[in-house]
Amino acid sequence: MGILSKIEDRPTPKCVYNWRVYACAAVASFAAMMIGYDSAFIGGTIALPSFTKEFAFSKLTTAQVNFISANIVSCYQAGAFFGAFFAYPAGHFLGRRWGLLLFSAVFIVGAAMMLGVNASMGLGLLYGGRALAGIGVGGASNLTPIYISESAPPAIRGRLVGLYELGWQAGGLVGFWINYGVSTTMKPSHTQWLIPFAVQLIPAGFLFAGAFWIPESPRWLLSKGRREQGLKNLCWIRKLKTTDIYIIEEVAAIDTALEAQRAATGLGFWKPFQALRRDKKVMYRFFLGGALFFWQNGSGINAINYYSPTVFRSIGITGTNTGLFTTGLFGVVKTVGTFIWLLVLIDKLGRRNLLMIGALGGSICLWIVGSYIAIAQPALHPTKTLSSGGIAAVFFFYLWTAFYTPSWNGTPWVINSEIFDQNTRTLAQAFAAANNWFWNFLVARFTPQMFAKMGFGVYFFFASLMLCSVPFVFFLIPETKSVPLESMDRLFDRSLKPWRANKIVMREVQSLEREFRHDIEGAHLDVEKVPTQHVEKM
Repeated sequence: MGILSKIEDRPTPKCVYNWRVYACAAVASFAAMMIGYDSAFIGGTIALPSFTKEFAFSKLTTAQVNFISANIVSCYQAGAFFGAFFAYPAGHFLGRRWGLLLFSAVFIVGAAMMLGVNASMGLGLLYGGRALAGIGVGGASNLTPIYISESAPPAIRGRLVGLYELGWQAGGLVGFWINYGVSTTMKPSHTQWLIPFAVQLIPAGFLFAGAFWIPESPRWLLSKGRREQGLKNLCWIRKLKTTDIYIIEEVAAIDTALEAQRAATGLGFWKPFQALRRDKKVMYRFFLGGALFFWQNGSGINAINYYSPTVFRSIGITGTNTGLFTTGLFGVVKTVGTFIWLLVLIDKLGRRNLLMIGALGGSICLWIVGSYIAIAQPALHPTKTLSSGGIAAVFFFYLWTAFYTPSWNGTPWVINSEIFDQNTRTLAQAFAAANNWFWNFLVARFTPQMFAKMGFGVYFFFASLMLCSVPFVFFLIPETKSVPLESMDRLFDRSLKPWRANKIVMREVQSLEREFRHDIEGAHLDVEKVPTQHVEKM
């Protein structure tokens, strides 16, 4: 079995895996590139001597510098928290495509505001621009995985949603290295630190332009009763005619799921809130989706993303350029790990196994790094070159990155894009994304203070959280690999054990598919003749 082979839920024409479905996912994933770049560049940029000199950080106490740095970083997460919730009405009323257009435009305005920052005006415009950019990425982080998962064939859904994570890491790689580039090739100046802020506009511009080309989600159109346009978009993405049995099957499954939702909760704007209040099964999945982002942030990843110079100084790496170079290598390891995750692991090894292996291996690495710092205390004994123990600590730090990236970095986004039905998916993704940005905000806001007060204990803290995530995944998260979106309710049936649910549901799906094909072929039906139900509009 090759690395790009697929496990299909039913016989699938080869043309379904065409360039269009990959291109749509790639365009939408520019949203992730915005997020990845913004997360990576900021810590290094505000640590550049040109930035600290222009805003007179040398005249401030360490506590004041930590406070300002934390505010610059964390107002972005605060904006993203609210943006994730704003995405629900945008995704419900405007659709996935127009929602991406809206939030990319908001991000562009925020990024443009940051370019007006200088010493005479102070940091107010920077705070405002970062908050507005945060709203843009918060909304985009909600809608992009939904759009991709709703458009993707089940066999490559993980891989396509994985393009979102790949975009995140590609943006992060540029963000980590750009500070090293301007630091080594330019003299300290206002322009030197402004360039990394300006580069934010590039991925946002690509998303804004590309969103005019990609088609709207067929599932969203069908849920709104726009059947003709929904069928047109689905056939275009799949490169099939409406009479093809694969299209007939897919549309019938969507119709059945929508009718079940209409009968159970309704399809209006407030219906998911009502379902959440009265249906414990829906509430349980909301809890699981949000909890995955708690554990993701509990790995310590965003402490490293936003404050990488501080993290590497704690290991004993000194000098601005050396710290930025080491940070750049961190970005390279993350990007390589994401490629492996995308091409080999996510649709082969599955979601559950990745999360447990990554958490266990990553925890061990952080215990080792923290132990080195506790024993050697490199911050109190600075040297121009790393000791053998310091080199080992850096190795285990990169090994932690190699465990984390192909597991917890993108898999929670994949799972959250899959596990909810059509009517609650946008609200659920808003809740999950808001969870991500809430925990992200706490980490970004208090990491400088944690390192100042806890020292090596920060590594032990995150190592303990990674270890605790293993039983959470094993006992509560079922494997979603290859399961059609319309079968997720059955996958999360409380009568099924999470570690066995996938095999049981896949056998049922394949059995139903054989029966359906037999009935359709015998009746000579096409998609226009399949009975449809009235879809409620609110």
